[in-house]
Amino acid sequence: MSNAPKKTRSKRPAGQQRQAPAVPSPWPKRILVGLGTVVGLALVVMIAFQPQPLRGVPDGTEEVAVASGQHVDADIYGADEVPAGGPHSSIWQNCGFYDQPIDAENATHSLEHGAVWVTYRPGDVDGSALKRFVGRVDKVIVSPVAGQEAPIMATAWGHRLTFDDPGDPKLEQFVNEFKGSSEAPEPSGACNGGVGQPSF
Repeated sequence: MSNAPKKTRSKRPAGQQRQAPAVPSPWPKRILVGLGTVVGLALVVMIAFQPQPLRGVPDGTEEVAVASGQHVDADIYGADEVPAGGPHSSIWQNCGFYDQPIDAENATHSLEHGAVWVTYRPGDVDGSALKRFVGRVDKVIVSPVAGQEAPIMATAWGHRLTFDDPGDPKLEQFVNEFKGSSEAPEPSGACNGGVGQPSF
């Protein structure tokens, strides 16, 4: 007979039951899944109903015949002339908003790079109303031309459209259609690193 001491089992106090392991609540996961679904649906709705930018060549756009775009180191355009292409300076105009006139020879080189040049008559148009175009796109020049034939002109390489109202939706359409357009000879050319310090 063994003299080893007997193992005694501890007894639970009366009325105490064995506790089952705690089961995590499913609600936090359900709430996260629900929130993710709501956010995803909200994004889809926002994208689906976001207004699309106006595109296409606006009615009334004039096609302008232009000469070849060779570089010249001379003043070849008049003070109030807004060419839609042709000979130009070897240095392009930096894109942005100008409240003083710029040289057409430099701006024409920017047109060759796919820029849109929006010009306005300062006596008839508040130029600040056109700043919106340079605030969100990088291939637009806005500058005053005191003696131009229309209050506002939008010019791209080989194309032009005139306006009376800076809020005309066709102006935005023209900019959207022709900035960086493949109709320009060098649409991937730079619109900075040239001449000029835009005020905006």
